[in-house]
Amino acid sequence: MTEGVKDPANGTEDGTGGGPTRRQWGRGVLAMGGALAFAPFPAGPAAASPGASARASARASASASAGEGHRTLRHGTPRQAGLLAGHLRQLVTDARAFLGPSPQHPWYAGAVLLAGRGGTVALHEPIGMAVRYAAYDEKTDTGVEFPADQQIPVSGDTVYDLASVSKLFTSILAVQQLERRALELEATVASYLPEFAGGGKQDVTIRQLLTHTSGFRSWIPLYKAPTREGKLQLIWDEKLATAPGTAYLYSDLNLISLQLVLERITGRTLDTLLRDEITEPLGMESTRYNPPASWKPRIAATEDARLPWSGLDRGLVWGEVHDENAYSLGGVAGHAGVFSSAWDLAVLGRTLLNGGAYGKARILRPESVDLMFTDYNTAFPGDEHGLGFELYQHWYMGAMATPRTAGHTGFTGTSLVLDPTTDSFLIVLGNSVHPVRTWRSGSAPRVAAGNNLARAVAVRPAHGRTSWFSGMASTTTATLTLPALDTSAGPARLRCALWWDTEPGSDVLFLEASTDTGATWKPVPFTTRRRPEDPQDHPTGTATGWSGRAWHRLTADLPSTPALTLRWRYTTDRLYVGRGAYVDELRVESGDRALFDTSRPTDTGRIAAAGWVPSED
Repeated sequence: MTEGVKDPANGTEDGTGGGPTRRQWGRGVLAMGGALAFAPFPAGPAAASPGASARASARASASASAGEGHRTLRHGTPRQAGLLAGHLRQLVTDARAFLGPSPQHPWYAGAVLLAGRGGTVALHEPIGMAVRYAAYDEKTDTGVEFPADQQIPVSGDTVYDLASVSKLFTSILAVQQLERRALELEATVASYLPEFAGGGKQDVTIRQLLTHTSGFRSWIPLYKAPTREGKLQLIWDEKLATAPGTAYLYSDLNLISLQLVLERITGRTLDTLLRDEITEPLGMESTRYNPPASWKPRIAATEDARLPWSGLDRGLVWGEVHDENAYSLGGVAGHAGVFSSAWDLAVLGRTLLNGGAYGKARILRPESVDLMFTDYNTAFPGDEHGLGFELYQHWYMGAMATPRTAGHTGFTGTSLVLDPTTDSFLIVLGNSVHPVRTWRSGSAPRVAAGNNLARAVAVRPAHGRTSWFSGMASTTTATLTLPALDTSAGPARLRCALWWDTEPGSDVLFLEASTDTGATWKPVPFTTRRRPEDPQDHPTGTATGWSGRAWHRLTADLPSTPALTLRWRYTTDRLYVGRGAYVDELRVESGDRALFDTSRPTDTGRIAAAGWVPSED
């Protein structure tokens, strides 16, 4: 099931029949409340965290001792992970808030939060209930709760229906076949599945399936066909909404089609491939399609699935796949159906951040992982996509988003985010369709978690102990203003260190000057440089978007005037934010004289900061 909002009128998810696309939906709801990896971050000895289950702790200990060449995971402290503890605590506090009205109903009944950096899992926290509601009462729009003694709280190893996060497993299996040359990225799907050419799809390529540029509409009700053959015939006959390669349109049909290709070329079913090629090599014991009945007590329940909000009348879905099409395909589908725990997903994330290896096991080559984290959709700005992975999506990654940050969400309330720039990872597994899908909208808990983890990665000052930090609040204007200076004695120049990472275009940092004591302000063009790169000119006096999360040296020529006031002004819109902006080592020179220099404590005290704070990050 695609991540988005259900349209009961046409039975489609997320963008078919003229509805909003998944990103349009995500961007339209207020968020409430490189290289693959840089040098590995050292992790010290770790102790099991109190919130983790005994099973997860034992698995962590076993992983920590497995192999020496490829980093494995263990529980540890924020300090051992190189993370700021206060922001991880805030991550949990913010996540708990969504157990209450958000704004009317809870966003999820419960969740497992897992965050870490390098080889250390610094946060592994269960919140809320895995099983709370027996049914949904549509007349009163309330959940009918199980008796208290039958409700099940979330634990660290609760298993969740991943929904569309399952697409990542299918994508990894496809990239493995690319490595083995059993599959070619630019080959047509029809060259492996001749039946697929029906409906004018003969030119669709494997790459277009992986990047959602095939032209498929987002979803069709395969479950209405009574037989598997009939469901496949619907795919063979399906006509494209757009010509292949001409538009981005997220579609479950892409990954279902990729499943059929994989099963044809390998002679194995998708669940067998998952087991043989990913979960067994990596020791992911809580990850599979169609979990057995013995797992049910540790599986989070999903929806009271009934018409008209669901395509099928099934009652409470618990221990079986939620997605209607995946259910009708026997629980094994390329787009949905995988069940997993937060720890297992962290192992997968660590494997990818390691370049495809974990302990002594390797499931991908580093160059293959690089392809998964490289944008193939440069023709469709805002819809950045690697092979299977979404990239640079603030609408659920929050401030973790960078051009190389990779992840995916699932309709049931799940998400995985991997940031190679900081070597950090975030998993949020929630049952947000429990008791019904209509209670949840937007992606606010994911955004809040991403913002808090991004903030937990310290930005060290360019010099000394403190720098000026803009903060990360939305719908805000923050200013950092220098005192009036006399620049009339000779050529004047501003020098400083600048660090910025903002939501591109929406959140902007301005350098401005006033010669009339702040009555009017004009932009000040400037140049930034991060060695060994070439200097970058900012003729409009602004900076926005991605700058590599590194300090840049800034220079700006200033007008000659008896009273010049300079300020940094940072503005954010009402939706998402990046990591913010930092300014350090401010110095204004005129001729041979330093008119202002923050290395002098008296000058630092003359700065007027509205919204900017001295930060020891």
